[in-house]
Amino acid sequence: IKSNTFNGCSLLNRINIPSSVTSIGDGAFKGCSSLTEIIIPSSVTSIGSYAFNGCSSLTEITIPSSVTAIKSDTFNGCALLNQINLHSSIKRIEKNAFYKCSSLKQITIPSSMTSIGYGAFNGCSSLTEINIPSTTTSIRANTFYNCSLLKQITIPSSVTSIGDNAFYGCSSLTEIIIPSSVTSIGNNAF
Repeated sequence: IKSNTFNGCSLLNRINIPSSVTSIGDGAFKGCSSLTEIIIPSSVTSIGSYAFNGCSSLTEITIPSSVTAIKSDTFNGCALLNQINLHSSIKRIEKNAFYKCSSLKQITIPSSMTSIGYGAFNGCSSLTEINIPSTTTSIRANTFYNCSLLKQITIPSSVTSIGDNAFYGCSSLTEIIIPSSVTSIGNNAF
């Protein structure tokens, strides 16, 4: 599915992607505000940036094991997205991937994850718990900015830096243990 194919199709509410599709281009479903359900076949190996940006009615999505990265702004503005299933094949979550997914309550980050981008969960105000795998070396700026219901987080000993505003506005966070491996904590981190 090429870039921007269904961009702005605000009345599109459901689509079946055939198993012949191997990639979903940048912005392919951007602004499809009525899209509630989408099944991505296991033939898909790449999902582009902004692919589902602004799909404000999307509630659940399963990313097939053939995909290795959640690109920049892929689910930005998917306010009703409350469940996402990530397979162990995912190695990167890029910047603002889940920005303002305000209904997202829980996400399990696979142990294969090597990089969580800037602002990846910024504005996920319903997120209560998240695990950071031991393969992660830094928590970047704005990663959990305004995750106001986040109560618990464990920072693994692999993390060496916590960026600016990383946990800014996490008003429900009552306890956090910072491992001795952390050598720098940014401005307004907490």
